[in-house]
Amino acid sequence: MPPDIEAVAEQVFVALADPTRRAVLAELASTGPATATDLAARLPITRQAVAKHLALLTDAGLVTAEPGERRRVRYRLRSEPMRVAQQFLAALARDWDGRLDALKNHLDQ
Repeated sequence: MPPDIEAVAEQVFVALADPTRRAVLAELASTGPATATDLAARLPITRQAVAKHLALLTDAGLVTAEPGERRRVRYRLRSEPMRVAQQFLAALARDWDGRLDALKNHLDQ
């Protein structure tokens, strides 16, 4: 069964609403997979705070946890939920574009 696009988009938007989570995602995008400890060393927040943000990002499907060496968990970006959110926004934009074009045409007449 395909995922509910609106539900996936909502989870992505909730996750992206927080600047710290955006910073975590940006760090993973620029440096690749990392542990919570690695991320805490690069960001101005504690390891415990990073872990909480990573849990929410994992729930939203934006990152995945994978086992690493010595029982350390590394987090890797997942792009599929972001693509779903982009599709949701594109559909919304198409709806608005049509309405705005109709309004413009009406006002031009």
